[in-house]
Amino acid sequence: MSLMTTTMNRRTFAKVIAGGAAAIAVPDAARAAGQRTVKIGHTGLTWITFSPPTPGAAPSRPFDNFDFIDQAAKDISSLGFWGVEYFAQQVEAYEARGGIDKLLKPLNIPLTSAYCPVNLSDPARRKQGLDDITRWAKLVKKYGGTVVVIGPNSVPRDTYKFSEHKASIVAALNDYGKAANDAGVMSVLHQHTGTCVETRDETYEVLHAMDSRYTKFGPDVGQLQKGGVDPVQVIKDFLPLVHHMHLKDFVGGENWLGYCPLGQGKVNITGILDLMEGRKIQGHVMVELDGSPGQPLSAGEAAKIAQQHLLKLGAPLRIQKK
Repeated sequence: MSLMTTTMNRRTFAKVIAGGAAAIAVPDAARAAGQRTVKIGHTGLTWITFSPPTPGAAPSRPFDNFDFIDQAAKDISSLGFWGVEYFAQQVEAYEARGGIDKLLKPLNIPLTSAYCPVNLSDPARRKQGLDDITRWAKLVKKYGGTVVVIGPNSVPRDTYKFSEHKASIVAALNDYGKAANDAGVMSVLHQHTGTCVETRDETYEVLHAMDSRYTKFGPDVGQLQKGGVDPVQVIKDFLPLVHHMHLKDFVGGENWLGYCPLGQGKVNITGILDLMEGRKIQGHVMVELDGSPGQPLSAGEAAKIAQQHLLKLGAPLRIQKK
């Protein structure tokens, strides 16, 4: 696969969409025959703008910026994805507006999951993490979601010693997984660069040690690729545990923290979808692309590129009939 740089203007975007337009014209019979059956959703991360801090200014609060939340739901629904994932704090913030269902139901897009950033490595933070997971899991269940995604805490990777924190990480995952299970949803570990569970070895050690009755695996394939790991091999090694996923592509470069719209990078998207085909999982495969200041395309445009690529690969998206 040839690599495309992440610097893309709107003229290039138009060409990409035009080139993928044939995917929309795939005969209905072929789609009905079901080249693939795996349902694919999209996270709302791309629609969040994390602005760099301004000296003397009030801190940015992207989690309760309802413009981000609303636009993500509208775009994700219109593009035919099967569900949406928000940060748990976004779902919680929407409670003051009467609940996230007031947004999602009219758009016919369900809440699949919520990303839950918690501390795994510090035992002193365990009670707060447990309170947060319990509260967030109940919210996800309330609105029909099935998965809480455990996002590990950031650590100073240059001085961090995994061996000193492994026991705490595993214990926290077990406690959080039990709490989520009690609330009626599944907990999945999401490995992440810059956190206490980043590398291949750290991921494997934690997955082997945790109690998989309560916590499963929700890999971010783009994060794995960014870390120099073959995501297809990781998924093969832990396939029975994979019940949710962030489907992200990586190419390197300035935009989107080095990630890129689906199909333009190094990640073997086809191989990953082949592995997930036919599996009954608790969550969804969720397309994701990190937002970044000055990104060359809008979130909706980037999601459209992902949609086109997935249609080419035979993904059964809910194509909207106009």
